[in-house]
Amino acid sequence: MKVSFSPFSLPKSGALGILVAEGGKLSADAEAVDKALGGALANALKVAGFKGERDKTLDLIVPGGGAVERIIAVGTGKADELDEVRAEYAGGSLAGAAQAAGLTAITVCASLAGKPKLAGAELAARIASGMRLRVYSFEKYKTKKAPNGKQLTSVKVLAEGAAAARKTFAGLEAVAAGVHLARDLVNEPSNHLHPGSFANEINKLSKLGVKVELLDEKAMKKLGMGSLLGVAQGSAHKPYLAVMTWEGGKKGDQPVAFVGKGVTFDTGGISIKPAGGMEDMKGDMGGAACVTGLMAALAGRKAKVNAIGVVGLVENMPGHNAQRPGDVVTSMSGQTIAVLNTDAEGRLVLADALWYTQDRFKPKFMVNLATLTGAILIALGKEHAGLFSNDDKLSDQLSKAGQATLEKVWRMPLTPEYDKMIDSDIADMKNIGGRHAGSITAGQFLQRFVNNVPWAHLDVAGTAMDSTKNAINQSWGSGWGVRLLDKLVRDHYES
Repeated sequence: MKVSFSPFSLPKSGALGILVAEGGKLSADAEAVDKALGGALANALKVAGFKGERDKTLDLIVPGGGAVERIIAVGTGKADELDEVRAEYAGGSLAGAAQAAGLTAITVCASLAGKPKLAGAELAARIASGMRLRVYSFEKYKTKKAPNGKQLTSVKVLAEGAAAARKTFAGLEAVAAGVHLARDLVNEPSNHLHPGSFANEINKLSKLGVKVELLDEKAMKKLGMGSLLGVAQGSAHKPYLAVMTWEGGKKGDQPVAFVGKGVTFDTGGISIKPAGGMEDMKGDMGGAACVTGLMAALAGRKAKVNAIGVVGLVENMPGHNAQRPGDVVTSMSGQTIAVLNTDAEGRLVLADALWYTQDRFKPKFMVNLATLTGAILIALGKEHAGLFSNDDKLSDQLSKAGQATLEKVWRMPLTPEYDKMIDSDIADMKNIGGRHAGSITAGQFLQRFVNNVPWAHLDVAGTAMDSTKNAINQSWGSGWGVRLLDKLVRDHYES
C-alpha cells in the first residue's frame, strides 16, 4: 500500500475518510468539506445517528457530483483519550471499511475537533500505520480471488505537518513490515515452511543490515545441544539455530536479546496429538516468527540499539529415529532432562537456545516467545499472553508496553514450590510437571536455562495464531509481539 502525506486541500474527487470524535463534531477541515457539499455531510451524520463511537464506521454515498463521491467516517471515541494505539485502531477500522466498500484508493482527512490527545503529524502517521497494518492478506496459494477482494493500494493523508508525518510514518511502516513478515511466516503451510526454508527467509534480513548466522546440526552437536537436537531427530528436515544480529547502538554496548521457539510443525512426536485441529500446528513457530519480524522492524527503522535474535528451528515428527518418552538428553548447559512427553518439545528447543544466547552474548536481558502450552489458553484465553519473569523491572516494562500497544500480557507466578514439580528421579529435571499448573511448570523449566540473566517468557499460544480479530488484524497469523517488543526497545533501550 502506497502512503503519501500532504497539507489539507479540498479533494476534487474520489473517496474521503474523515475522523469523528465522540459527540459527532467535525474538525475544521471536515467542516470545509461539509461546506463544499452544502451541509450534506453533517446532515447525513445526524440522520444516521453517528456519534463518533470508538472504531465505528459509516459509509456515505455523496450524490450530485460534488467534491467527493464517497465519505467514510470513522469514530475515534473521546478526543482527549485518543492515544497512539487507538489512533492506529481508528486507521485500521477506516481501512477495513474502505476495503469492504471495494475501494482501492482513499484520501484521509487526519484531523479532529476539540483538543485531541494526539494531533498533527503524529496523528496522521498513526492513522496511516493502522491502515498499513490492517491491509494484509495471505492469498498466495489461491488461484481464484474473492469477487469483492479488492485491496486498498493507495492512501493520501491530509494533515498539518505533512513532512513530519512522513518522517514519523517511515519508522512505523518498518514496524508494520515486520508484523506482516511475522504473519506471513505463521500463515505459511508446513510443506513450504520447514526449518531449512525458514532459515532461508531469515537470511533475507541481511538486505536490511542484519547479520545472520545459521548453525546446522553438526555445529549444534559440537556445542552439546542435545535438548534441541532430540526434538528434531525424527524429522527428515534438518534443524537450524538462526542467530540474527542488529548493531544499531554504540559499539560495545551490551545487547538486548530475543529468543523464539520455531517448531515449524508439531505432530507431538511419539506422544502424538489428536488429529482434530492438528493442522493448526503449522503455527507452532509463532515465537520465532515474532523474533524474525522484530529484527526486521528494528533494522528497518534503524533502531539505535544492539539487538540479538535467536530462533531454534525444528520439526517434531514421529519418524523411525524419533525421540521416545522416557529418553534422557543432555542440554548445552550440561543439565540432563528426562523427556516424559515428546509433545512438550518447545521447552526443549528453548532450553538450548536460551543457554546459548546468554552464554555467548551476555545480554542485558532475554525475552523468549513461544506457543508453548494449551494451558495458557485455559487460563487467559486469547486476550493476554502469559508473562513469566525473574525480573520485576523487565516484567513491568513489558506490561506497560502491552497496555500501550494492546498486545497485552498477564504476569503468572514462578516459585520454588512449582519448580519442585519438574524434579526427576533419574535426571536433573523432567520436561513436564503433571496435570496441574502446566504453563507455570513450563516457565519453571525454562528458568533453569537462563543462568540468572534478567529474563521473561511470553507464552503466546493464544495470541500468535488464530487469535481474536481486531481493527488492525484480520489474519489467522497475527504477528503478535512485534509491536509490543518494538515499543519495549523504543521506550527503554535505545541510545
